[in-house]
Amino acid sequence: MNLMFTGKRLVSGNSNFSGLIRNYLPKRFILFLFVGLINTGFGYGLFALLIYLKVHYALASLLSTFIGILFNFKTTGVIVFRNNRNILIFRFFLVYGITYLLGLLFLYITNRFAISNYIAGAVWLLPGAIISYFLQKSLVFRFRESK
Repeated sequence: MNLMFTGKRLVSGNSNFSGLIRNYLPKRFILFLFVGLINTGFGYGLFALLIYLKVHYALASLLSTFIGILFNFKTTGVIVFRNNRNILIFRFFLVYGITYLLGLLFLYITNRFAISNYIAGAVWLLPGAIISYFLQKSLVFRFRESK
């Protein structure tokens, strides 16, 4: 067995992909991604529905983000960060305000290149999720990772 030191953990050099994920990524981040799939399906589904209904992309993005925040706050707070303090909703909104503006900028730029709002919204999902995780972890649900 090949062992490597990653700075925080001693891990096996196992070539098994799932083993690599478990060893190198924090469990909380993996859980965040899983819960994020549920949240993303909800939010993007609403966004796509609004675009289909001919709502302007800025309003469609705003409405799907706002409604999604309420849903995401509970799923992310309780399931991922084990925190159900409702007072944190204001910080949570701040984080989503930041990611909304970044996403809106992305949609604006892609519209300039005549890229479909459906595709642009889907492409934004991963960068938006990564930005959101780190902002939530540092600004909303502050805690220390278990060692």
